[in-house]
Order: sequence, then structure tokens, then C-alpha cells
Amino acid sequence: MLRPPIKHCRQCGTPVQYRIPDDGDTRERAVCPACGTIHYVNPLLVVGTVPYLGERVLLCQRAIEPRWGKWTLPAGFMELDESMAQGAARETAEEAGAQIEMGPFFSAMSIPRIGQVHVFYLARLLSEHFDPGPESAQVHLFTEDEVPWDELAFTAVRRTLECFFADRRRGQFGVHDFDIA
Repeated sequence: MLRPPIKHCRQCGTPVQYRIPDDGDTRERAVCPACGTIHYVNPLLVVGTVPYLGERVLLCQRAIEPRWGKWTLPAGFMELDESMAQGAARETAEEAGAQIEMGPFFSAMSIPRIGQVHVFYLARLLSEHFDPGPESAQVHLFTEDEVPWDELAFTAVRRTLECFFADRRRGQFGVHDFDIA
């Protein structure tokens, strides 16, 4: 299991049992023997942007773990009561203090081994003024040749940037969907 196992029912507090539910499900779940609640554990959604200005992209140097000191696109966990695009815009404001015009959906990566899905939107920067939040040591605009490729924090960021620059060279942005083992 990727997260700590559920021990008690969130509805009534009774210790749960791990078994395949009687409702036709095919996976073992935490089931409450008292109230019958089935507890599902689903992937977490990470949302972010590829903020760009001309041929440059904005990257944030992480001031938190994991991967402290490495560079990343502004992104983080989606919150309840927000859309993917709203979460991506919020994370960009929180981590980079960047003013953006939200663009289209750009990429999605399933990362089953860590139970996450990473989603990125294109975002046109409206200014070169940034105000990094506490999770970012600094933010900086990079051309493709300037990107610190060996200092990127995550494979999902590397793949997204590779797609961004390839699409930019081609003159047309597509939608990218892939799995990361």
C-alpha cells in the first residue's frame, strides 16, 4: 500500500476489515463491519502550470522536501472545492507569485507507483514580476538551453518541459498523456 492503511471507519469509528466488498467490487478495500461503509483510497491529483513568456519558462527552486534545492514547475496537490485549472492557478500564485493568463490543458502523467496523477496547463505570464512563496527559494525564467536539466526535481516536470519545448519548436501545442513507471 502507498499510504498508511485505514484502521478505523471514518463514519462510526469501528475497526475496519480488509476484504473484497460484496457489491461486485474486485479489489480489497477497508470495509466497516458495523455500518458497512466501504473506504476507497484513490490517487492524489497534482496540478500545475507551465508558465511561459515568449521562449522562456518559469521554474521554481524548491525550498521544501522532497527534492529540496531542485527546480520544478509550480504545482501541488489539488484541494477540495476547486477545479484542476483553479488548483493549478492557485499553486502558481502560491509558489511563484506569478500573474498568469491560464491556458489550455497540456499534459497528464499517471504515476501508479506513488499513487499520483500530475496535470499541467499552459499559462502565459503577464509580467516578469514574481513573488516566490515559502515553498520556493527562488524563481527564474529559463530558455530551453538554460534549463537546469540535471537539477530538475521530478520526472513529470522533465517530460512536461520536453513536450513544451518540442511543441514550441513545431509551432503548435498538443495534449500529452503518458505513464511514468
